[in-house]
Amino acid sequence: MNSTITTYIALGSNQGDKLNWLKQSTEEIYKSIGDVTRVSEVYKTPAWGFESDDFLNAVIEVKTRFSAEVTLEKLLKIEQNLGRIRSNKKGYQARSIDLDILFYGNTTIETNQLTIPHPKLTERNFVLYPLANLVPEMIHPTLNQPISSLIQNSKDDSSIEPITDKLQPRKAEFRQVNYLTIEGNIGSGKTSLAEMIAEDFNGKLILERFKDNPFLPKFYEDQTRFAFPLEMSFLADRHHQLMDDISQLDLFTDFAISDYNPNKSLIFSKVTLQEDEYALYKKIFNIMYSDVPKPDVYVYLYQNVERLLSNIKKRGRDYEQNISPDYLRNIHEGYLNFFNSQNKIDVKIIDISDLDFVDNREDYLYLLEKISEINTKASY
Repeated sequence: MNSTITTYIALGSNQGDKLNWLKQSTEEIYKSIGDVTRVSEVYKTPAWGFESDDFLNAVIEVKTRFSAEVTLEKLLKIEQNLGRIRSNKKGYQARSIDLDILFYGNTTIETNQLTIPHPKLTERNFVLYPLANLVPEMIHPTLNQPISSLIQNSKDDSSIEPITDKLQPRKAEFRQVNYLTIEGNIGSGKTSLAEMIAEDFNGKLILERFKDNPFLPKFYEDQTRFAFPLEMSFLADRHHQLMDDISQLDLFTDFAISDYNPNKSLIFSKVTLQEDEYALYKKIFNIMYSDVPKPDVYVYLYQNVERLLSNIKKRGRDYEQNISPDYLRNIHEGYLNFFNSQNKIDVKIIDISDLDFVDNREDYLYLLEKISEINTKASY
């Protein structure tokens, strides 16, 4: 899962309801690329390089997880959806909407399809003025000059006029609680979703440390022999981690979010342990976890078994490749039985079998909305 990076995108229109095109493109960028965290003033500028109606121009700041190349693809798709028709004719032309990547972090890119920083931005006041309005002290990564200095050195003498109409930032919303748990079967994507939410909404991220467990590969080779030591080691490790992390919340984060909950121990052990082993295990669990904080919201990401197996194969952990469909079904049934026995926690079961919240931002926004709903249970 990629971390967010800040990109600056120039918006321009000189056909039809120009301001509306800027607003619509801002909304579409929010839906498909990332949060629009800041916006510049809107400027009226003459057509540059050809005779036509005046333009409205602006620059927006966007936080995205997509690469620069994918961001460009999405911008071109937005232009197309908003009615822009690109022509093979030489020279500049009037357009309903024009979207250009100016900067992508401090990255420099030069390919046949994309050059970053935008190679013409220093020559165009209709880009420099809104960019300086937004980030005047930002340093151009190859010229090593602030944007404010680039304006002073610009040879473009075209007139620039700010207008009173405004664009608005557009950021995802999320109902934060003190402690949120994202759970799911093996390969459901719970860790990726927890990481994304924690980064976007300033959460303290608590991830299960299963990769360090020496019994896990052995368990997948011989479940009968290694089930009890595996579950006991998970029990101790999860208790230690939760007591450290949840009981001492960071003053600089707004909430805690984990990709597991202590009750997971009971769910998995019910499937993997013999009856007498489970009885002993449950006694120890109840003693250890009586004082551990409970999540305010418990999210379960449901995926069908076929999708789970595909995800497991894709992520390529050797010790997981022989997991059987029946084992995954049993784990799912264990979760459902646990949820049906609870009446004091806010459980949300969300079917994500047809969603791709990592590569499709609209799916991610949908999940944020579902998780933020109050006292409802999703069905599948």
